[in-house]
Amino acid sequence: MSPLSLVTGEVSTRTVRRWAWASLVANTVIIVTGALVRLTGSGLGCPTWPRCTDESFVPHRELGAHGVIEFGNRLLTYVLIAVAVLTFVAVWRWSRTSRSLRVHAFLLAFGIPFQGVVGGITVLTQLNPWVVAIHLLLSLVLVAGSVWLLLRVTDRLGTPAAPGLRRATLLMQALVWVVVYLGTVVTGSGPHAGDADAPRNGLDPQVWSHVHAVGVYALVAVTVVLWWGSRGTALRGPVTTLLVVELAQGAIGFAQYWTGLPIPLVALHLLGAAVLVAAATRVLLLSRGVLVPGTPAARRRDAALTA
Repeated sequence: MSPLSLVTGEVSTRTVRRWAWASLVANTVIIVTGALVRLTGSGLGCPTWPRCTDESFVPHRELGAHGVIEFGNRLLTYVLIAVAVLTFVAVWRWSRTSRSLRVHAFLLAFGIPFQGVVGGITVLTQLNPWVVAIHLLLSLVLVAGSVWLLLRVTDRLGTPAAPGLRRATLLMQALVWVVVYLGTVVTGSGPHAGDADAPRNGLDPQVWSHVHAVGVYALVAVTVVLWWGSRGTALRGPVTTLLVVELAQGAIGFAQYWTGLPIPLVALHLLGAAVLVAAATRVLLLSRGVLVPGTPAARRRDAALTA
């Protein structure tokens, strides 16, 4: 799995899978570290972008621990870029690759620096909560894309589920993104702004917490229906996992609400958001059948796309 072997040696299916896993893990970790920057009040530890200060790309002593934390998160972005590029190289050199798979890996790699620019805009706007929300949502999109890539480089060709189940998974996926977005609205009205002087969105956090909870209830209800309808199918296991994630995430959300938003629970809730998006994306894609590169079905699909 060494980077050098991607250039000099044959890229095996196992290697491609490992880099796809690395991409998923890295995109999840950066969400958690970004959350910790905000939760520790270090969002403006480097008060400008792309430099840390007007005079330097690195923090100086006067910025203190906040500068170190914010700058450390910026450095992690370069690690994420490296993982994304090496994943793209692995996919490109894989003997079973395809044009669509290469495009997929390229878009994931391109998404990292694009996301970095959005992160810079959050700093330049003094952590405007609406921009911060976009920053998180784009990270979650990259998590979903990483799950899709991982499923595409497995050896199993999924069988599409019945039309009713596929429609249910679409509704479930839509509700997941509604719930996640409402979560960003609640966060933008709450106390963890990332800096003492950062603006809030001006909305009532209690009201929007209840709106967010209604979305969660709807999501769990649809997932329970999906779980019941998937009995006897290959989707039952993934849907069960999704339902467990939803219930755990809901429990963490209620716990943080009633305990005054302690930092460990808020960080865990953000990690849960990434896991939720990953689990929901997996269910959605498996319900439609995942085309594996190199199979006749995949080649027919690629031919149709390029015709």
